[in-house]
Amino acid sequence: MGQKQDNLIVVLDMGSATTRMLVGDVHEHVLRYRGHGVVESSGMRKGMIAELAPAAKAVRAASEQAERVARVNIDACTVGVGGPHIRGLNTSGGIQLGRGMREITREDVRAAVDHARAIERPADREILHLLPRQFILDEQPGIFDPVGMVGARLEVELHIATCSGSALQSAVTCANRAGLEVTEAVLEAVASAECTLSGDERNLGVCLLDIGAHSSEIAVFFEGAVAYTASVPIGGAHFTNDLAIGLQMSVAQAEEIKRQYGNVVVTAVPQTAEVEIANPNPQRLSLRTVAEILEPRARELMYFVRESLRQGGVLDALGVGCVLTGGGAMLPGMLDVTESQLRVPARTGMPVRLPQMPAELNHPSWAASIGMVLYAHRTRAMREAEDNRSLRAKLRAMFAASF
Repeated sequence: MGQKQDNLIVVLDMGSATTRMLVGDVHEHVLRYRGHGVVESSGMRKGMIAELAPAAKAVRAASEQAERVARVNIDACTVGVGGPHIRGLNTSGGIQLGRGMREITREDVRAAVDHARAIERPADREILHLLPRQFILDEQPGIFDPVGMVGARLEVELHIATCSGSALQSAVTCANRAGLEVTEAVLEAVASAECTLSGDERNLGVCLLDIGAHSSEIAVFFEGAVAYTASVPIGGAHFTNDLAIGLQMSVAQAEEIKRQYGNVVVTAVPQTAEVEIANPNPQRLSLRTVAEILEPRARELMYFVRESLRQGGVLDALGVGCVLTGGGAMLPGMLDVTESQLRVPARTGMPVRLPQMPAELNHPSWAASIGMVLYAHRTRAMREAEDNRSLRAKLRAMFAASF
């Protein structure tokens, strides 16, 4: 087993159905795949940790797999956060820079953001992300990085993504019990967007819908920034449960039927299409019957998504449509239902491939994990650049003071 390496990026995705760990590293300034582990989740209920011991055991198993593949020791990770407890809100605030005009510094930007974030929120809500939508300098909007510009007043429009404090702490505690330190938490929808959306889509307006097992996460981008985040309490497991009840079979068998023969558009399935199953005795199953069970649930999911977007005031901001990712995005017919319900174009969001990444990870179910690696890499690079700027500023000040 290799030793701990400072260039490693490790992410943990504790889903309701599957627990994934993905390891990347930076080699000669290039981010690449290093290893992964994936196991069936345990101790989860409705997208949240219900029992710490079995959940931590699953995390430990995924970590050990990833360690063997990557040949490194893993002791810290970035953790993904999702579920029906996710909330987002938009706010704004600003600062006066003084009596006259002057150059804006990073400290000024932080001060403006601090003013914008200073709003009342329930005690149990934890801030995941502070995402600037735009800066306004002396009433001039549309500025994304005001550092170095000159003005008298700086304002910021900010999107704040929050989660349940207890849910976040449970995820951290679970990772700690598995022997891992949590260095950062990332909203899974924001992470998935990192590896599935283009710059044009973010600018023109797009909804990223990450369909998980027990919930579906929403992130809307407009003019290059996050405009809305939310979650709806419907995911792939609800489709499976509907089949298990409707066809009177086990959940495991229903999941297999859904994966192999499922379609959420009844008219797309030939009336004569059948398959033989053992339940427990051999019998013929009409695939139209399967679709008739799945289609109402798909329409219900998209109804809730549409209502969430409408209430958030972003339904009309989807200039290029909706991108579906997560395991549930692969269910045949989901794009058709999305387009008919949201009345916008839809496509499947396939994650970008990291160098050396196995083909099996090129699937929407890995979008959140791959996106977290990209997000962690980008934020690490930004922090290093900021530290370098601060160091150069201190050196310049010391050099000037010496004369």
